[in-house]
Amino acid sequence: MDELLDILTEVNADVDFETCDTLIDDGILDSFDIVNIVGELNDAFDIEITPADIVPENFNSAEAMWDMIKRLQD
Repeated sequence: MDELLDILTEVNADVDFETCDTLIDDGILDSFDIVNIVGELNDAFDIEITPADIVPENFNSAEAMWDMIKRLQD
């Protein structure tokens, strides 16, 4: 999870990823941020995030992203 938080902070240092759970709903992350995050997560965690995975539920919080990463690693 720490590696994920480091990646997210690199993408947007102005966001409190540890507590925010409305990253998409509140427009905190835009489509460019999501593209960057997907690329970084694919490389860092050796997973493949498909277009079907790119839904608000998977990106609204760091915890949701972590759950998606774990699911895709299995």
